[in-house]
Amino acid sequence: MLNQSLSKKRKSFEVLMKALMAVSVGLTAALVLFLLVYVLMRGIPNITWELLSSKPSYLTERIGILPDILNTVYIVLATLLLVLPLGVGAAIYLTEYASNKKVVGIIEYAAETLSGIPSIIYGLVGMLLFSNSMGTCLMAGALTLVIMNLPTIMRTTQESLKTVPQSYREGAFGLGAGKWRVVRTVVLPGCVDGVITGCILSVGRILGESAALLFTAGFAHAVNGLIDGLAAPGATLTVALYVYAKEQGEFGVAFAIAAILMVLTVLINFAASLVQKYFAKRRSL
Repeated sequence: MLNQSLSKKRKSFEVLMKALMAVSVGLTAALVLFLLVYVLMRGIPNITWELLSSKPSYLTERIGILPDILNTVYIVLATLLLVLPLGVGAAIYLTEYASNKKVVGIIEYAAETLSGIPSIIYGLVGMLLFSNSMGTCLMAGALTLVIMNLPTIMRTTQESLKTVPQSYREGAFGLGAGKWRVVRTVVLPGCVDGVITGCILSVGRILGESAALLFTAGFAHAVNGLIDGLAAPGATLTVALYVYAKEQGEFGVAFAIAAILMVLTVLINFAASLVQKYFAKRRSL
């Protein structure tokens, strides 16, 4: 009788937990679908070719987000160009060369701590370090985003480096290869999926960042080339969304930008999953 009672309680507990998990999954999926549908329904009708291909004109009261699109592209390119060598290089050194495990542990803990710092603090630090020395410009925003995304690139690359079997390294050493040659020809090709995944995740974070850029990059709406644009203040899509919604009350334009950012986020996540599947297939062959 005691065993039957315990068995019934266990089954009741399992049924309750399954029901709670199903409700949690349903609520999460419903929330995501609601956000997607609501933003797309409010934003897509306001997306026009004139909006995407023109710059704002206060004389004709025309609204365009072409400068914001270009500024977003410029700041993504500048940030990735700086953060990828730093993040991948730091990960290679910590995983392949560093011998003091305590120091490695401290650096990894510091990187994880940096990942949890609010972006507004990065914006304040970036304003004091970069904007005060080079002025409010996209380059100051890019340098701030480099600091923000460095832990992501470094940690994802580290975890990918650790997945490469030690036997690969030992085999290359046995053939007479040096340390750097082993890293360059054996280890890095085996973890390129992690590097690309970290890069894609960083692009997603750059696209969605606004607080740090308000302090460092400014919110000008001017069309510039790549070099001139990095040296001048400019608004990215997220900053433009804030300006149009909060400062000017143009909620139609704000929802149009939100829809564009939502589609870009979905595409980035889809690209990350495709990259992981592609390299997983290559490893299994």
